[in-house]
Amino acid sequence: MNSELQASASERTEQLDQWDREHSWHPFTQMAEYATLPQLHVERGEGCWLWDTEGNRYLDGNASIWTNAHGHNDPEINNALIDQIGKVAHSTYLGLSHPAGAELGKRLCDLAPDSLGRAIFSDNGSNAIEIALKLSFQFWQQIGQPDKRLVVGMENGYHGDTFGAMSVGNSVGFHGRFEPWLFDTLTFAAPECVEVAGDVQQSEMESSLSELEALLSGNAGKVAAVVVEPSIQGPAGMKLQPSGFLKRVESLCRQFEAHLILDEVFVGCGRVGSLFACEGEEISPDFLCLAKGLTAGYLPMAATLTTEDVYAAFLGTVESGSGFYHGHTFTGNPLAARVAIKSLEKLETLLDTGRLDATIRHFGERFEESFRDHPNARSIRQRGLAAAIDLAPTEGNPPWPLNDRVGMQVCIEARNQGLLLRPLLDSILIVPPLVISGEEIDFLFENLVISIDSVMNKICS
Repeated sequence: MNSELQASASERTEQLDQWDREHSWHPFTQMAEYATLPQLHVERGEGCWLWDTEGNRYLDGNASIWTNAHGHNDPEINNALIDQIGKVAHSTYLGLSHPAGAELGKRLCDLAPDSLGRAIFSDNGSNAIEIALKLSFQFWQQIGQPDKRLVVGMENGYHGDTFGAMSVGNSVGFHGRFEPWLFDTLTFAAPECVEVAGDVQQSEMESSLSELEALLSGNAGKVAAVVVEPSIQGPAGMKLQPSGFLKRVESLCRQFEAHLILDEVFVGCGRVGSLFACEGEEISPDFLCLAKGLTAGYLPMAATLTTEDVYAAFLGTVESGSGFYHGHTFTGNPLAARVAIKSLEKLETLLDTGRLDATIRHFGERFEESFRDHPNARSIRQRGLAAAIDLAPTEGNPPWPLNDRVGMQVCIEARNQGLLLRPLLDSILIVPPLVISGEEIDFLFENLVISIDSVMNKICS
């Protein structure tokens, strides 16, 4: 870049910085802290890489908040989107249909467990959960069991930031201050499991399942649904569940006649190595909630899949009031639906060719090699293309004060090494696009080690 163009880019970035500081309010961000940090404006992307307005390149180490599947600027998805734009950008799904919506509903129900034959679209994961909850509550009312109103969730559960989703979660750090406005729910302990590179190093689930059974037994006839993030609790810090746990949860739901709602907003669409996390244990939930990777990081869309039995309970006359009156302006948006169809097509190829399995193996091996003996890695976890490093002082040193923001320091330093990551307090979460190459995985972990060591040296100096 010649000096004149560089000066122009710098001036433009300074202007964007000013507008951002003066007018933006970023989500999940303490803006007083944000104003003190180096700002970064992502301008374009290609493959697993993003470029800022200064021309600097970064590996997208969190898949743009866990959404990107096939890389940025994917030609096939771009073409599918362009083709749909040439037809219609949006047409309401309220009482009307369109080809992309009909095709996507059919495709999702064909790919999902056999029990799931209906798809309701919305705009994001929180809304997918809200829909599942409302469907469950209304279902029990309409079949003559109105006392089934309780929901059971799992410790540290996170299902979104709308009020119903907050109520059935257990994420005090995110939602604790809203507790007075949330409806009452029950919570059972999450199982403990540590896994790296496919090796389960620690697994404990019996006490968790005993708690769930006690809750369901003690509230027989009152529990409408059990809500679980299967396989990995992502926002809790990539907390893993042991093999067999979800099947046992399903069995308890059947025994006590409670709906099973699976929140696959994060783990669905290939993230753990299968199209849906529930596939591995042959689970047939009553509701399956999808978002994030559904549209490969292109457009907002979510889906709540459910059964014909649930659907049938809502059929009747208009006068009966049995219909499901819930929707959004952009429900079933044709652009998002067409992108989702193409993404699912490409996901099937990734799975069928074994490419995703090979990527996950390399990711797990390099992750373990890089951090199993690192003096500041208190705990490491990995499953599929998701991993977490819990950072801590070296043994014998006192804990870091929260305001030291060590995890954030590492992520800021990682930018200098060409990585974009986001911390969860002092944990580093690593969630790359599904198509990341072996060389890019090597780059990611080599430079993350450099970033962590650089910050640790500053702290100790």
